[in-house]
Amino acid sequence: MNLKPNARQQELIDLARWLADEKFAPRAAKHDREATFPFEDYADLREHGLLRLCVPEEHGGLGEGFETYALVAEQIARGNASTALTFNMHSTTMLTMGEWIDGIEMTPEARARHAQVAAKRWREVAEKGVVYGQPHSEMVETGAKDQLHVGGKRFGTTATKVDGGYVINGHKFFVSLSGAADYYATPALLLGDGDWISRTLYLAVPRDAEGVTFSGDWDPLGMRATVSRNMTLKDVFVPDDAEVVPPGAFGRMYDKLGTTSVSFAPTFLGLMQAAYDYMLQYIKGEIPGSPGLQGEAPARGIAVAEMLFKIEAARSLLYRAVSQVHVGPTLDEMQVARAAHVTVQRTVVEVCAEAIRICGGRAILKNHPLERYYRDARAAAVMRPWAQDIATWQAWESAFSGVVGG
Repeated sequence: MNLKPNARQQELIDLARWLADEKFAPRAAKHDREATFPFEDYADLREHGLLRLCVPEEHGGLGEGFETYALVAEQIARGNASTALTFNMHSTTMLTMGEWIDGIEMTPEARARHAQVAAKRWREVAEKGVVYGQPHSEMVETGAKDQLHVGGKRFGTTATKVDGGYVINGHKFFVSLSGAADYYATPALLLGDGDWISRTLYLAVPRDAEGVTFSGDWDPLGMRATVSRNMTLKDVFVPDDAEVVPPGAFGRMYDKLGTTSVSFAPTFLGLMQAAYDYMLQYIKGEIPGSPGLQGEAPARGIAVAEMLFKIEAARSLLYRAVSQVHVGPTLDEMQVARAAHVTVQRTVVEVCAEAIRICGGRAILKNHPLERYYRDARAAAVMRPWAQDIATWQAWESAFSGVVGG
Protein backbone atom coordinates (compact mmCIF):
# COMPACT_ATOMS: atom_id res chain seq x y z
CA MET A 1 0.00 0.00 0.00
CA ASN A 2 1.32 3.41 -0.98
CA LEU A 3 0.45 5.92 1.74
CA LYS A 4 2.58 8.69 0.28
CA PRO A 5 0.54 11.79 -0.69
CA ASN A 6 0.52 12.65 -4.37
CA ALA A 7 2.07 15.88 -5.60
CA ARG A 8 -1.20 17.81 -5.46
CA GLN A 9 -1.94 16.60 -1.95
CA GLN A 10 1.55 17.52 -0.80
CA GLU A 11 1.10 21.07 -2.08
CA LEU A 12 -2.11 21.39 -0.07
CA ILE A 13 -0.51 19.82 3.00
CA ASP A 14 2.34 22.32 2.79
CA LEU A 15 -0.09 25.21 2.39
CA ALA A 16 -2.17 24.12 5.37
CA ARG A 17 0.96 23.62 7.48
CA TRP A 18 2.19 27.11 6.58
CA LEU A 19 -1.15 28.64 7.52
CA ALA A 20 -1.16 26.69 10.78
CA ASP A 21 2.34 27.78 11.77
CA GLU A 22 2.31 31.36 10.55
CA LYS A 23 -1.32 32.41 10.95
CA PHE A 24 -3.43 30.14 13.14
CA ALA A 25 -1.03 29.24 15.96
CA PRO A 26 -0.18 32.85 16.95
CA ARG A 27 -3.90 33.62 17.41
CA ALA A 28 -4.97 30.38 19.05
CA ALA A 29 -4.24 31.28 22.68
CA LYS A 30 -6.29 34.49 22.50
CA HIS A 31 -9.31 32.76 20.99
CA ASP A 32 -9.02 29.97 23.54
CA ARG A 33 -8.79 32.39 26.44
CA GLU A 34 -11.75 34.47 25.26
CA ALA A 35 -13.78 31.58 23.76
CA THR A 36 -14.15 33.57 20.53
CA PHE A 37 -14.47 32.31 16.98
CA PRO A 38 -11.33 32.63 14.81
CA PHE A 39 -12.80 34.67 11.99
CA GLU A 40 -9.27 35.61 10.91
CA ASP A 41 -8.44 31.94 10.36
CA TYR A 42 -11.44 31.59 8.09
CA ALA A 43 -10.43 34.69 6.18
CA ASP A 44 -7.09 32.98 5.53
CA LEU A 45 -8.77 29.72 4.53
CA ARG A 46 -10.97 31.70 2.16
CA GLU A 47 -8.08 33.69 0.70
CA HIS A 48 -5.98 30.59 0.04
CA GLY A 49 -8.82 28.58 -1.47
CA LEU A 50 -9.20 25.92 1.19
CA LEU A 51 -12.89 26.61 1.81
CA ARG A 52 -13.45 25.25 -1.70
CA LEU A 53 -11.16 22.26 -1.14
CA CYS A 54 -13.99 19.73 -1.59
CA VAL A 55 -15.98 21.67 -4.17
CA PRO A 56 -15.83 20.04 -7.65
CA GLU A 57 -13.49 21.71 -10.10
CA GLU A 58 -16.25 22.31 -12.62
CA HIS A 59 -17.96 24.50 -10.04
CA GLY A 60 -14.90 26.54 -9.12
CA GLY A 61 -13.42 24.31 -6.44
CA LEU A 62 -10.23 22.32 -5.97
CA GLY A 63 -12.04 19.05 -6.57
CA GLU A 64 -10.50 17.12 -3.68
CA GLY A 65 -12.11 14.26 -1.79
CA PHE A 66 -12.24 12.99 1.77
CA GLU A 67 -8.68 11.69 1.76
CA THR A 68 -7.19 15.09 0.95
CA TYR A 69 -9.56 16.77 3.41
CA ALA A 70 -8.17 14.52 6.16
CA LEU A 71 -4.56 15.36 5.28
CA VAL A 72 -5.30 19.09 5.23
CA ALA A 73 -7.34 19.06 8.46
CA GLU A 74 -4.50 17.32 10.25
CA GLN A 75 -2.19 20.20 9.39
CA ILE A 76 -4.71 22.91 10.28
CA ALA A 77 -5.08 21.36 13.73
CA ARG A 78 -1.39 21.86 14.41
CA GLY A 79 -2.14 25.58 14.49
CA ASN A 80 -5.60 25.61 16.08
CA ALA A 81 -7.59 22.45 16.73
CA SER A 82 -10.84 24.42 16.99
CA THR A 83 -10.34 25.77 13.48
CA ALA A 84 -9.72 22.26 12.16
CA LEU A 85 -12.79 20.89 13.90
CA THR A 86 -15.10 23.49 12.39
CA PHE A 87 -13.39 23.13 9.00
CA ASN A 88 -14.49 19.50 9.21
CA MET A 89 -18.14 20.52 9.31
CA HIS A 90 -17.87 22.81 6.31
CA SER A 91 -15.85 20.35 4.23
CA THR A 92 -18.01 17.31 4.93
CA THR A 93 -21.08 19.30 3.90
CA MET A 94 -19.40 19.87 0.55
CA LEU A 95 -18.64 16.15 0.29
CA THR A 96 -22.20 15.24 1.25
CA MET A 97 -23.48 17.18 -1.75
CA GLY A 98 -20.89 15.59 -4.02
CA GLU A 99 -18.94 12.36 -3.92
CA TRP A 100 -20.90 10.85 -1.04
CA ILE A 101 -24.37 11.29 -2.53
CA ASP A 102 -23.15 9.98 -5.89
CA GLY A 103 -23.33 6.48 -4.44
CA ILE A 104 -26.84 6.87 -2.98
CA GLU A 105 -29.80 5.49 -4.89
CA MET A 106 -32.31 8.06 -6.18
CA THR A 107 -34.48 8.66 -9.21
CA PRO A 108 -32.98 10.29 -12.31
CA GLU A 109 -35.29 13.27 -11.76
CA ALA A 110 -34.12 13.73 -8.16
CA ARG A 111 -30.48 13.41 -9.21
CA ALA A 112 -30.89 16.00 -11.97
CA ARG A 113 -32.56 18.44 -9.62
CA HIS A 114 -29.88 17.88 -6.99
CA ALA A 115 -27.18 18.63 -9.56
CA GLN A 116 -28.77 22.04 -10.18
CA VAL A 117 -29.23 22.88 -6.50
CA ALA A 118 -25.74 21.69 -5.52
CA ALA A 119 -24.14 23.62 -8.38
CA LYS A 120 -25.64 26.83 -7.04
CA ARG A 121 -24.36 26.14 -3.53
CA TRP A 122 -20.89 25.12 -4.66
CA ARG A 123 -20.59 28.22 -6.80
CA GLU A 124 -21.50 30.36 -3.81
CA VAL A 125 -18.73 28.73 -1.78
CA ALA A 126 -16.21 29.11 -4.59
CA GLU A 127 -17.06 32.71 -5.47
CA LYS A 128 -18.18 34.20 -2.14
CA GLY A 129 -16.42 31.97 0.36
CA VAL A 130 -19.54 31.09 2.32
CA VAL A 131 -19.17 28.69 5.25
CA TYR A 132 -21.42 25.83 6.36
CA GLY A 133 -22.03 24.56 9.86
CA GLN A 134 -23.67 21.27 10.81
CA PRO A 135 -26.15 21.44 13.72
CA HIS A 136 -26.73 17.70 14.08
CA SER A 137 -26.93 17.28 17.87
CA GLU A 138 -30.45 17.03 19.25
CA MET A 139 -31.54 17.67 22.81
CA VAL A 140 -33.13 14.25 23.25
CA GLU A 141 -31.25 13.76 26.50
CA THR A 142 -33.50 16.36 28.14
CA GLY A 143 -36.50 14.02 27.95
CA ALA A 144 -38.70 16.58 26.21
CA LYS A 145 -42.02 15.11 25.09
CA ASP A 146 -41.91 16.64 21.62
CA GLN A 147 -38.97 14.53 20.47
CA LEU A 148 -39.52 12.04 17.65
CA HIS A 149 -37.89 8.63 17.92
CA VAL A 150 -38.55 7.14 14.52
CA GLY A 151 -37.06 3.95 13.15
CA GLY A 152 -34.53 3.94 15.94
CA LYS A 153 -33.12 7.27 14.73
CA ARG A 154 -33.35 10.51 16.65
CA PHE A 155 -34.88 13.51 14.93
CA GLY A 156 -36.00 16.19 17.32
CA THR A 157 -36.19 18.83 14.60
CA THR A 158 -39.26 18.71 12.36
CA ALA A 159 -40.30 20.27 9.08
CA THR A 160 -43.74 20.97 7.66
CA LYS A 161 -44.15 21.16 3.88
CA VAL A 162 -45.71 24.43 2.73
CA ASP A 163 -46.03 26.15 -0.63
CA GLY A 164 -42.55 26.84 -1.94
CA GLY A 165 -40.59 25.27 0.90
CA TYR A 166 -40.55 24.08 4.49
CA VAL A 167 -41.23 25.47 7.97
CA ILE A 168 -38.72 24.11 10.50
CA ASN A 169 -39.00 23.85 14.27
CA GLY A 170 -36.43 22.41 16.62
CA HIS A 171 -33.62 22.84 19.11
CA LYS A 172 -29.97 21.98 18.55
CA PHE A 173 -27.04 22.02 20.90
CA PHE A 174 -23.25 22.03 20.52
CA VAL A 175 -23.73 23.98 17.29
CA SER A 176 -20.18 24.81 16.28
CA LEU A 177 -19.72 28.07 14.34
CA SER A 178 -22.71 29.54 16.20
CA GLY A 179 -23.40 32.86 14.51
CA ALA A 180 -20.28 32.45 12.35
CA ALA A 181 -21.42 30.19 9.50
CA ASP A 182 -23.46 31.51 6.60
CA TYR A 183 -25.61 28.37 6.42
CA TYR A 184 -26.35 25.47 8.77
CA ALA A 185 -26.90 22.07 7.15
CA THR A 186 -29.73 20.88 9.39
CA PRO A 187 -31.26 17.39 9.59
CA ALA A 188 -35.03 17.41 10.09
CA LEU A 189 -37.90 14.98 9.82
CA LEU A 190 -40.82 15.84 7.57
CA LEU A 191 -44.11 15.61 9.42
CA GLY A 192 -46.67 13.36 7.74
CA ASP A 193 -47.20 9.81 6.58
CA GLY A 194 -44.60 7.49 5.13
CA ASP A 195 -41.54 5.62 6.31
CA TRP A 196 -38.99 7.60 8.29
CA ILE A 197 -36.22 7.34 5.68
CA SER A 198 -38.31 8.95 2.95
CA ARG A 199 -39.18 11.78 5.36
CA THR A 200 -35.61 12.67 6.31
CA LEU A 201 -34.48 16.10 5.14
CA TYR A 202 -31.16 17.94 5.12
CA LEU A 203 -31.82 21.65 4.79
CA ALA A 204 -29.52 24.68 4.52
CA VAL A 205 -30.73 27.24 7.04
CA PRO A 206 -29.31 30.76 6.59
CA ARG A 207 -27.77 32.31 9.69
CA ASP A 208 -29.99 35.37 9.43
CA ALA A 209 -33.25 33.54 8.66
CA GLU A 210 -36.19 34.78 10.70
CA GLY A 211 -36.76 32.53 13.68
CA VAL A 212 -33.12 31.41 14.06
CA THR A 213 -31.55 32.28 17.40
CA PHE A 214 -28.38 31.26 19.20
CA SER A 215 -28.31 31.18 22.98
CA GLY A 216 -26.45 29.96 26.04
CA ASP A 217 -23.02 30.60 27.45
CA TRP A 218 -19.99 28.99 25.85
CA ASP A 219 -17.36 28.40 28.49
CA PRO A 220 -16.16 24.81 28.02
CA LEU A 221 -13.01 22.99 29.08
CA GLY A 222 -11.58 22.71 25.57
CA MET A 223 -12.29 23.43 21.90
CA ARG A 224 -13.32 26.86 23.10
CA ALA A 225 -12.87 28.60 19.74
CA THR A 226 -15.50 26.42 18.08
CA VAL A 227 -18.16 28.58 19.82
CA SER A 228 -20.72 25.77 19.93
CA ARG A 229 -23.82 27.33 21.48
CA ASN A 230 -27.49 26.32 21.33
CA MET A 231 -29.58 26.94 18.21
CA THR A 232 -33.34 27.36 18.20
CA LEU A 233 -35.42 27.18 15.03
CA LYS A 234 -38.89 28.68 15.56
CA ASP A 235 -41.15 28.54 12.50
CA VAL A 236 -38.15 29.06 10.22
CA PHE A 237 -39.09 29.10 6.54
CA VAL A 238 -36.62 27.85 3.94
CA PRO A 239 -37.37 27.46 0.22
CA ASP A 240 -37.44 24.15 -1.64
CA ASP A 241 -33.94 24.75 -2.98
CA ALA A 242 -32.62 24.76 0.58
CA GLU A 243 -32.39 20.97 0.23
CA VAL A 244 -28.70 20.12 0.64
CA VAL A 245 -29.63 16.64 -0.57
CA PRO A 246 -33.00 15.46 -1.95
CA PRO A 247 -35.73 14.34 0.46
CA GLY A 248 -35.02 10.86 1.78
CA ALA A 249 -31.36 10.89 0.75
CA PHE A 250 -30.11 11.87 4.21
CA GLY A 251 -31.76 8.82 5.76
CA ARG A 252 -30.24 6.52 3.16
CA MET A 253 -26.82 8.13 3.66
CA TYR A 254 -27.16 7.75 7.42
CA ASP A 255 -26.87 3.98 7.13
CA LYS A 256 -24.46 3.76 4.20
CA LEU A 257 -21.75 6.24 5.18
CA GLY A 258 -20.75 4.93 8.59
CA THR A 259 -17.01 5.19 8.01
CA THR A 260 -17.28 8.95 7.48
CA SER A 261 -17.59 9.24 11.27
CA VAL A 262 -13.77 9.28 11.35
CA SER A 263 -13.92 12.83 9.95
CA PHE A 264 -13.17 14.33 13.40
CA ALA A 265 -10.11 12.14 13.93
CA PRO A 266 -7.63 14.05 11.70
CA THR A 267 -8.08 17.08 13.97
CA PHE A 268 -6.92 15.10 16.99
CA LEU A 269 -4.09 13.48 15.05
CA GLY A 270 -2.79 16.94 14.19
CA LEU A 271 -3.23 18.00 17.81
CA MET A 272 -1.12 15.16 19.17
CA GLN A 273 1.57 15.94 16.60
CA ALA A 274 1.57 19.58 17.72
CA ALA A 275 2.02 18.47 21.35
CA TYR A 276 4.90 16.20 20.42
CA ASP A 277 6.63 18.87 18.33
CA TYR A 278 6.34 21.49 21.06
CA MET A 279 7.56 19.06 23.70
CA LEU A 280 10.68 18.34 21.64
CA GLN A 281 11.40 22.03 21.17
CA TYR A 282 10.89 22.65 24.87
CA ILE A 283 13.20 19.97 26.23
CA LYS A 284 15.85 20.89 23.65
CA GLY A 285 15.83 24.46 24.95
CA GLU A 286 14.45 25.96 21.75
CA ILE A 287 11.46 27.59 23.47
CA PRO A 288 12.20 30.89 25.29
CA GLY A 289 12.35 30.25 29.01
CA SER A 290 12.60 26.48 28.74
CA PRO A 291 15.38 24.83 30.77
CA GLY A 292 16.57 22.47 28.04
CA LEU A 293 17.93 18.97 28.58
CA GLN A 294 19.12 18.22 32.10
CA GLY A 295 20.36 15.22 34.03
CA GLU A 296 17.19 13.21 33.57
CA ALA A 297 17.48 13.27 29.78
CA PRO A 298 17.78 9.45 29.40
CA ALA A 299 14.49 8.90 31.25
CA ARG A 300 12.80 11.54 29.16
CA GLY A 301 14.26 10.06 26.00
CA ILE A 302 12.46 6.76 26.51
CA ALA A 303 9.17 8.59 27.03
CA VAL A 304 9.77 10.64 23.89
CA ALA A 305 10.30 7.47 21.88
CA GLU A 306 7.11 5.95 23.28
CA MET A 307 5.17 9.06 22.28
CA LEU A 308 6.55 8.80 18.76
CA PHE A 309 5.54 5.15 18.53
CA LYS A 310 1.98 5.92 19.66
CA ILE A 311 1.55 8.81 17.22
CA GLU A 312 2.81 6.86 14.23
CA ALA A 313 0.68 3.84 15.10
CA ALA A 314 -2.42 6.04 15.37
CA ARG A 315 -1.54 7.80 12.11
CA SER A 316 -1.07 4.55 10.18
CA LEU A 317 -4.36 3.10 11.40
CA LEU A 318 -6.27 6.31 10.72
CA TYR A 319 -4.82 6.66 7.22
CA ARG A 320 -5.92 3.10 6.50
CA ALA A 321 -9.43 3.93 7.70
CA VAL A 322 -9.52 7.14 5.66
CA SER A 323 -8.51 5.23 2.53
CA GLN A 324 -11.58 3.00 3.00
CA VAL A 325 -14.23 5.70 3.34
CA HIS A 326 -16.93 5.12 0.74
CA VAL A 327 -20.63 4.43 0.38
CA GLY A 328 -21.66 1.01 1.67
CA PRO A 329 -18.62 -0.09 3.72
CA THR A 330 -18.10 -3.73 4.64
CA LEU A 331 -18.10 -4.94 8.23
CA ASP A 332 -14.30 -5.15 8.20
CA GLU A 333 -14.01 -1.57 6.94
CA MET A 334 -16.38 -0.33 9.63
CA GLN A 335 -14.40 -2.13 12.32
CA VAL A 336 -11.14 -0.62 11.07
CA ALA A 337 -12.77 2.83 11.17
CA ARG A 338 -13.98 2.30 14.73
CA ALA A 339 -10.59 1.00 15.80
CA ALA A 340 -8.84 3.98 14.23
CA HIS A 341 -11.22 6.49 15.75
CA VAL A 342 -10.98 5.11 19.28
CA THR A 343 -7.22 4.74 18.98
CA VAL A 344 -6.94 8.43 18.10
CA GLN A 345 -9.31 9.37 20.93
CA ARG A 346 -7.14 7.54 23.44
CA THR A 347 -3.77 8.45 22.02
CA VAL A 348 -4.34 12.20 21.82
CA VAL A 349 -5.06 12.37 25.55
CA GLU A 350 -2.07 10.16 26.40
CA VAL A 351 0.34 12.12 24.21
CA CYS A 352 -0.79 15.57 25.37
CA ALA A 353 -0.63 14.52 29.03
CA GLU A 354 2.78 12.94 28.58
CA ALA A 355 4.11 16.04 26.82
CA ILE A 356 3.28 18.08 29.93
CA ARG A 357 4.87 15.52 32.26
CA ILE A 358 8.06 15.36 30.24
CA CYS A 359 8.40 19.13 30.04
CA GLY A 360 7.75 19.59 33.75
CA GLY A 361 5.91 22.06 35.94
CA ARG A 362 6.44 25.18 33.87
CA ALA A 363 4.66 23.53 30.93
CA ILE A 364 1.27 23.84 32.67
CA LEU A 365 1.47 27.62 32.58
CA LYS A 366 -0.81 29.26 30.03
CA ASN A 367 2.03 30.99 28.24
CA HIS A 368 2.76 27.54 26.83
CA PRO A 369 0.23 25.77 24.56
CA LEU A 370 0.52 22.30 26.11
CA GLU A 371 -2.22 22.85 28.68
CA ARG A 372 -4.54 24.04 25.87
CA TYR A 373 -3.64 21.01 23.79
CA TYR A 374 -4.52 18.76 26.71
CA ARG A 375 -7.87 20.46 27.27
CA ASP A 376 -8.71 20.26 23.57
CA ALA A 377 -7.71 16.59 23.55
CA ARG A 378 -10.32 15.74 26.18
CA ALA A 379 -13.08 16.59 23.68
CA ALA A 380 -12.13 13.68 21.42
CA ALA A 381 -13.81 11.01 23.54
CA VAL A 382 -17.19 12.71 23.92
CA MET A 383 -17.94 13.98 20.42
CA ARG A 384 -20.81 12.31 18.57
CA PRO A 385 -21.59 10.43 16.46
CA TRP A 386 -18.67 8.27 17.56
CA ALA A 387 -18.13 9.21 21.16
CA GLN A 388 -15.66 6.69 22.53
CA ASP A 389 -18.30 4.69 24.40
CA ILE A 390 -20.58 4.57 21.35
CA ALA A 391 -17.84 3.47 18.94
CA THR A 392 -16.66 0.82 21.40
CA TRP A 393 -20.17 -0.48 21.93
CA GLN A 394 -20.82 -0.65 18.18
CA ALA A 395 -17.52 -2.48 17.64
CA TRP A 396 -18.25 -5.37 19.99
CA GLU A 397 -21.92 -5.51 19.02
CA SER A 398 -21.00 -5.75 15.34
CA ALA A 399 -18.35 -8.37 16.12
CA PHE A 400 -20.97 -10.53 17.84
CA SER A 401 -23.76 -9.99 15.29
CA GLY A 402 -21.75 -9.79 12.07
CA VAL A 403 -23.82 -6.75 11.09
CA VAL A 404 -22.16 -3.56 9.82
CA GLY A 405 -24.16 -1.19 12.05
CA GLY A 406 -24.23 2.63 11.90
